[in-house]
Amino acid sequence: MSSPTARPVSPIDVEDVRERVNAALAVFMAEQTELLATVSAQLTPAADALREFLLDGGKRLRPAFCYWGWRGAGGAAGSAGIPRAAAALELLQASALVHDDLMDRSDTRRGLPSIHRRFEALHRERGWRGDREQYGASAAVLLGDLLLIWCDELFLRSGLPAERVLAAKPAFDLMRTEVMVGQYLDVLEPVAGDSADEGALERAQTVLHYKSAKYTIERPLQVGALLAGASPELVAAYSAFGLPLGEAFQLRDDLLGVFGDPAVTGKPAGDDLREGKRTLLIAHAMRGLSKADAHQLDERLGAPDLTAEEVPVLRGLVEKSGAAETVEHRIDELMAQSLAALDAAPLAAGPARATLLALAEAATVRKY
Repeated sequence: MSSPTARPVSPIDVEDVRERVNAALAVFMAEQTELLATVSAQLTPAADALREFLLDGGKRLRPAFCYWGWRGAGGAAGSAGIPRAAAALELLQASALVHDDLMDRSDTRRGLPSIHRRFEALHRERGWRGDREQYGASAAVLLGDLLLIWCDELFLRSGLPAERVLAAKPAFDLMRTEVMVGQYLDVLEPVAGDSADEGALERAQTVLHYKSAKYTIERPLQVGALLAGASPELVAAYSAFGLPLGEAFQLRDDLLGVFGDPAVTGKPAGDDLREGKRTLLIAHAMRGLSKADAHQLDERLGAPDLTAEEVPVLRGLVEKSGAAETVEHRIDELMAQSLAALDAAPLAAGPARATLLALAEAATVRKY
């Protein structure tokens, strides 16, 4: 009898990175839950929501790039501090997602109710006074802010040498600034941008650059490298590898946001169309459609009264435009650029190069 085929190990699990980051998050959240309990028993639902949001989902992609940025710079595999420092990036990601879901009016995240919807439901179940939706929104803003505060705390308390943490802190802070201003530009585009003008593609590219590409891969790599005392040459090499890879990652995410299977994405089909996201995919679609079709996509994208029946129609317009093929071609170009930079990067001996290659493939070759 033949033995069952062994399941391939995810690159995020090499050297037990996911497990070690999860353990660091679990310890930190236990500490914070105890702290909140000393303030008031009324904070129990908030502590439970944040703990579950952090520990019950997430790919841990950003911590993995931070960890392998460290290893590629000669950092020791057995360090107890680097999983904690890398886990701080997951707190930043969670903060961004809580706020992003509120701004996009998303009902779900990772197949579960988004934080603002969860607290709307709590308000309803307990029969509290006032506006249920306002309460949910207020809770999401405050809890997202709390996660942002905690990411800084965990990074500073990682246990790594203070001089290394201080050397990496400017890159860590820059990453947080970039994702926030990128998010602002993303919010600005639907209300102030003209999707038919020549600048729409450039603006969409800027949002992609700062809201996702830098923050997902380039900066985590550089933070990990600086924590290990990397040379300026390696920090620059990580930028040459990480930035195009981060762009390719977000372009794949944009495709999933329109064409993705809810079983894979954890969000309803065509969710980006409901939310009105003006991604690079949509910018290309506007350019590839007739004037009448482009007007229809522009008018109905993210419309408050958009019906379930209209979502496949808008998806069909994006498909008709040829934008998906354009984006797939761009992903291929960016991957070639990124992998060439990785090949030339002055990494320390060991498994970092092979694991970063596997992470690059896992980040961009995702199914619809």
